[in-house]
Amino acid sequence: VQLQASGGGLVQAGGSLRLSCAASGRTFSTYAVGWFRQAPGKEREFVAGDSWLESSTFYAHSVKGRFTISRDNARNTVYLQMNSLKPEDTAVYYCAADQSRGSRFANAYEYWGQGTQVTVSS
Repeated sequence: VQLQASGGGLVQAGGSLRLSCAASGRTFSTYAVGWFRQAPGKEREFVAGDSWLESSTFYAHSVKGRFTISRDNARNTVYLQMNSLKPEDTAVYYCAADQSRGSRFANAYEYWGQGTQVTVSS
């Protein structure tokens, strides 16, 4: 499966963005999807995940209550709605997918998109 992330940009603190992760090549509905981010000089970190197998979503503590992951299987797309953005949310955001139950660990995902830059100004 090929993943294409989009929707990043520059936004002021307190603003919102919606990232999209479009899949091609395979039906997305039976894949777990995760969003990760990597800021300059930092390791890639988990942001949000969606487990189709368990019909559940899960989030990093730092974004819980502000970010929402959702999927539209008809469009083969997963979204990350980001509200109340903070400067510390600035990073390159990546979507990832795997035919597993989903995980907070990057090495559990087989397929990765190219990343989209999110910059939050103070």
